[in-house]
Amino acid sequence: MAYNPIKKLAGDTAVYGLGTVVPRLLNYLLVPFYTIMVFNKSQYGQITELYAYVAILLVLLTYGMETAFFRYANKDKNPLKVFHTAATSLLITSTLFILFILFFRNDIAGWIQYSGHSEYILLLGLVVALDAFTAIPFAHLRFLNKAKRFSFIKIANVVVNIFFNFLFLIIIPRLFKESYNEFWLYRQIPLVGFVFLSNLIASLFTLVMLFPELRNYKPRIDNSILKKMLAYGLPILVIGFAGMINEVSDKILLRYLLPGNTNINAVIGVYGANYKLAILMVLFIQMFRYAAEPFFFAESAKKEAKETYANVMSVFVAFGWFIFLLVLLFIDVFKYFIGPAFWGGLIIVPIILAAKLFLGIFYNLSVWYKLTDRTLYGSLIAIMGAVITIVLNVILIPKYSYIGSAWANLACYFSMAVVSWLMSRKYYKVDYNLKRIIFYSALALILYFVSRILPLTSVVQRLSAGAVLMLIYLSVTITIEKKQFRKVPNIP
Repeated sequence: MAYNPIKKLAGDTAVYGLGTVVPRLLNYLLVPFYTIMVFNKSQYGQITELYAYVAILLVLLTYGMETAFFRYANKDKNPLKVFHTAATSLLITSTLFILFILFFRNDIAGWIQYSGHSEYILLLGLVVALDAFTAIPFAHLRFLNKAKRFSFIKIANVVVNIFFNFLFLIIIPRLFKESYNEFWLYRQIPLVGFVFLSNLIASLFTLVMLFPELRNYKPRIDNSILKKMLAYGLPILVIGFAGMINEVSDKILLRYLLPGNTNINAVIGVYGANYKLAILMVLFIQMFRYAAEPFFFAESAKKEAKETYANVMSVFVAFGWFIFLLVLLFIDVFKYFIGPAFWGGLIIVPIILAAKLFLGIFYNLSVWYKLTDRTLYGSLIAIMGAVITIVLNVILIPKYSYIGSAWANLACYFSMAVVSWLMSRKYYKVDYNLKRIIFYSALALILYFVSRILPLTSVVQRLSAGAVLMLIYLSVTITIEKKQFRKVPNIP
């Protein structure tokens, strides 16, 4: 049977989607659970902000080792030696991090304006350390193409997390209405803290699930391999760190830049909840990344590689704008995934969706600096994005609150995509079909704005119009793109 790389990537994306989409969707069920049933806007704001710190710390504690592992496991004749080296390196740094948290958790709580809640710092510190260490066993599963086991463990992690959230926040309080506050655990941890405790239990469960993968693990380091991996991975760390600054710094900066008379936790809560409505775009990008990273490296030696990358980009953009329209044309449905108290922030949803799409385009374009070992340039682009994010947040938050943060997010990822494309033309030129990409973008935006200006007053009318507009988009894009799926390169 002839080999079609785009169909292969689509298939890999679907398989890895089981390990990314299903857990994320399950985890997303916690958003309506939190925002409708359990927490008010201020409490949800605390969860949103503290998980922003977790995202940044997780990037720091993995310091590009996942990508470096893929690079050198594919190049080295003994990939198991690369696995031992990467896992041991992360084990050492994660252990040191836990010790730091144990000794300085009270000080850290004060630094981030959570004095009196050092238990939050301890719980989340343990989560970060465990998740950082297990990153390499998960990467090894991907390297071995054990997508089913990868997906099973990821899904099990989220199921455990959800179960303990319901146990601690709903089941126990309802079974022991009068006395649960007297239980030792509930006297030690505020209600918000049980979100983090549930996460910690799930992370411990994941470590246990990965024992078969760790059975042959030997805590040893090959210094020559480690040096190469660090040299390759540290620029990835910079990219990841800057990427997390772009992704979550707004949730942190809101606390320091909003006017003093603002209910800061409530504002962060509204922003965080509506940010979650971009979940479908985030899921699509996440599952694509899991499949695309090993795919891009595997395809690089083939003479049709650049043509493949160009076709992948066109399909990616077409599908990305489909998700954009799906959420916005049916926002009357999607908004019920968050509590009505949070609907005041729906205005940011189209901005965040567009921002995430450009982030996905940037990930597509990253093939040029990863394949040419110019990860330093990728880190410089990411740093540029972080600077744009911080500067625009500082300028816009005091005047426009979280709406300014949303626009800063879009400006950041759009700029990164444009600069990366310009640099790729010099170092690894891929002839992306810009006419097709621009056409898809213009078509989607026109259809969205048409939906906004139509004089529709009822929900039924808006949903019906949305269905018609969506059919228009799908009929046009499928007609154009189906040729790419029929086209099979002449590869033996």
